[in-house]
Amino acid sequence: MGRRTVVVVGGGCAGVLAAREVLRGSDDDVVLIEPGELGGGVAYGAAQPWHLLNSRAGAMSADPDDAGHFVRWARARGLGADPDAFLGRRDYGRYLRDVLDEAVAAHPGRCTIRRAPVRSLYPGRTGVAVSLADGTIVFADHVVLAVGGPTGARPPGIPARLATHPAYVADPWRPGALANVPEAAPVLLVGTGLTAVDLALTLTAEGGDRTIVAVSRRGRLPLSHTVTAAPATVPALADCRTLRDVVRAVRACAGQAGDWRAVVDGLRPHLDRLWCALTPGEQDAFLRHLARPWECHRHRMAPQVADRIAALRATGALAVQAGGLAGLAPAPGGGLMADLEGQPRRFAAIVNCTGPGRLPAAAAPLTGALLRAGFARVGPHGLGLDIDTAGRVVAGDGSVQPRLWLVGPLRRGALWETTAVPEIRTQARGIAVDLASAAALPAAA
Repeated sequence: MGRRTVVVVGGGCAGVLAAREVLRGSDDDVVLIEPGELGGGVAYGAAQPWHLLNSRAGAMSADPDDAGHFVRWARARGLGADPDAFLGRRDYGRYLRDVLDEAVAAHPGRCTIRRAPVRSLYPGRTGVAVSLADGTIVFADHVVLAVGGPTGARPPGIPARLATHPAYVADPWRPGALANVPEAAPVLLVGTGLTAVDLALTLTAEGGDRTIVAVSRRGRLPLSHTVTAAPATVPALADCRTLRDVVRAVRACAGQAGDWRAVVDGLRPHLDRLWCALTPGEQDAFLRHLARPWECHRHRMAPQVADRIAALRATGALAVQAGGLAGLAPAPGGGLMADLEGQPRRFAAIVNCTGPGRLPAAAAPLTGALLRAGFARVGPHGLGLDIDTAGRVVAGDGSVQPRLWLVGPLRRGALWETTAVPEIRTQARGIAVDLASAAALPAAA
């Protein structure tokens, strides 16, 4: 039997980690398909120098077996990292490219990079045909989808007729998305999560007297990391049977620990087990009532970023409001007039910072094509695609696609904790191990 071909679709963090694990854990050839910057993706591709990782360097190793790999890489390049440091996202993109280059060099002749976008996939009994936008087709024995999460949802209050207005920025990470925002002009950020934090830093990077308003239903910003991490504390979870039990256990432990961050960090390794043990109704209740508070505690700002945001708020450059966007209309002379709790105000730009939407409406082109063709189906709560316990994609008819694998954010819904490096590197390792055990399947013709 000849060597198999594994196609990895997407060359951001998840794709790089998946390609690395397959190269290291098998004799398979790898075709990595990424039209943009390798190691970039949404998180690292558009990062500016002031955009920092929201996890400590000690948690960001690409290697599941070597927790200090990223820290040593950073030290060797004069970045002065220790495990508690929060380094630049741009530097982490460089790290991912070096990780890939190192894996490719260690396994010469086995990895090919293709730069054309993937248009569609056609899974079959003996393999998968991968159709590229340049008209070529790559035949694979297995495909690993590492394509990121759903696209951004259009926020409530943005009518469809204004979704293409030049003052509305639907995707703040699109190259040049903010290029036409006038200097010193007021900007409204719809959403108050980490994306809004990033945008506030970007829009005030050069100083000036610009005013930024960030609005969301609760008006809550992410909380902050401490400079030094406290040892993780695990709540008493053994007797938890319901969502209410878990909430009580976490609150009780946080009250005793002295620092709630230690409890959140201790809970993290158990989150997917807890999520999968909840009933669909409990999961829905969590999404409606607890998801946003959890995100504020779980996905925290680096201390340096929190200090900068606090300074912006203290000077009035950044205001954070609860209540949401009640209405929107074109403003005379340009821009948009926003109704914030009955107070109309003109903004030169309104930026969508609400994060990913729900499938199928928020499906990216390839994901949408798979759903329409019945090669995949929407997963629980529309947060991602449906998968089996190994991470293989479930088709529209409920059958498991034995040659189509998923890694990263589109596992959300089936899992909860699936967007950060520690979980993604574990998923990538698991796929590589499972692929090695699937070697008995015949190679694609």
